[in-house]
Amino acid sequence: MSRRLRFVIPIAVLVVSLFADQASKAWARSSLDVGHPVPVVEGFWDWELAFNPGAAFSMFPDGTKRVVLSVFGVAATLVIGFMLVRAKPDRKLERIALALTASGAIGNLIDRIGTGVVTDFVRWRWHDHRWPIFNVADAALLIGVAMLLIDSWRHKVKPDGG
Repeated sequence: MSRRLRFVIPIAVLVVSLFADQASKAWARSSLDVGHPVPVVEGFWDWELAFNPGAAFSMFPDGTKRVVLSVFGVAATLVIGFMLVRAKPDRKLERIALALTASGAIGNLIDRIGTGVVTDFVRWRWHDHRWPIFNVADAALLIGVAMLLIDSWRHKVKPDGG
């Protein structure tokens, strides 16, 4: 497979994921009101608009600086890009996982740089227990990292005799 061709699918994954993230956040900002959850599946899943000045899944909301998180996001994206370029041609899952991870980092970075806050709107819960609100970028990051762990485990070098 040519060097150029092996980047087509990861770039497509990144673009589609980034578009889904930004489009869904635009929808949430225009359709939802802060503090007024809209049930999707009663007792389990709500649309709930929140603006997060902190990190993924509404972590570090108080006092974490926009600049620090933006610099971290840019650095992480550059590292992921380097890893993607260096990925072996036969590691398709790794390249897709890196693209998902990058799209999540870029999606939240766009929000953070543009407005100073990240738009979150997906709330999962179990009746009264509520998980942190998140967005498509957070989900892409989580899925990408999980895929990287699975891919790493699949390609782990086995000791002799095993």
